Amino acid sequence: MTKTDLSIIIPAKNGAPYLPTMFGSLLQQGDIWQRSQLIFVNDGSTDDTPRVLDEYADQFPHFDVITNSEASGLANGRNQGLDAAIGEHIVFLDGDDWLAPNHLPTLLEAAHHLDVDFLRCDHTTVEGTKRSFKRAPMAVRNRALDPRVGILPVYESTMVDYPYAWAGMFHRRLLDRGILKFPANMMTAEDRSWIWRLHLQADSFAVVDAPGILYRRGLPGSLTQILDARQLDFIRAFSQVFSLIHADPEPDRWWPKATRNWLAILDHQIKRFGASPISLRSQLRRGAGIVSSQIPSDLLHAEFVQQKPSRQLNISSYLGDTNGFIKEMVK
Repeated sequence: MTKTDLSIIIPAKNGAPYLPTMFGSLLQQGDIWQRSQLIFVNDGSTDDTPRVLDEYADQFPHFDVITNSEASGLANGRNQGLDAAIGEHIVFLDGDDWLAPNHLPTLLEAAHHLDVDFLRCDHTTVEGTKRSFKRAPMAVRNRALDPRVGILPVYESTMVDYPYAWAGMFHRRLLDRGILKFPANMMTAEDRSWIWRLHLQADSFAVVDAPGILYRRGLPGSLTQILDARQLDFIRAFSQVFSLIHADPEPDRWWPKATRNWLAILDHQIKRFGASPISLRSQLRRGAGIVSSQIPSDLLHAEFVQQKPSRQLNISSYLGDTNGFIKEMVK
């Protein structure tokens, strides 16, 4: 193979109905394939995925397939792809999504020009016939920046609130440094601590304008549509975020943002799990209390008092408050 400029990692399970659209969009990415590696992780599919892969294999000069006999999840699948990647730049794509024409060449040009650790870009959500453009929350475009500027301000949506792994491109030096892989064995919320690690530990990034990714939502069988113990991985994800902040040279700078995010998502998840079996709700309550205890108590209290009363009431018994401050507030 000539010098490999790009490795594209695509994990998918039972994606056969959507793969032709995805592969068709890759074939509209211009003259990149002689210097690009396509890695497909067939994660325990039981549908026609192997047949679809056979149909498209000859259309890509460097097409590698990794087959898992049983599904191991998106995080593990992406990590398998990273282990096989040889490109200088790396892109993630889900099997049910697709790319606008010329998206990858646009990102590659920006990556070569800016020479940053990672790029981020906008995307479009697709739900049935409805499409909605989602802008990456960074006004400064096409300029190399310190990734830490993408974390704050506390009370606005920022780049750590935009964790989508497929919305960008990553230099392999992040992989060599050990900060590009995803937390193992997480079935959901795998990108939450991943994006915080990038913004805390990488040296440079940029948000660029690009043709974009089309991201399908609301598909039958998607984990976002299923409520079971796998959805509790958000608890472990925030525990990892808090561990990153504890280890950072500037923890006080980041605690308010991370704590506010935790309280908002905890509130959302408590509502989601409201009608679930008591065993799941007990796991949620126990895990949330343990993770909340990682936050310095004065900072947790400071953020709690900023929440609207309905949220305070909803989350108060999930915070594991040992000194009674929060319980007193919501009496």
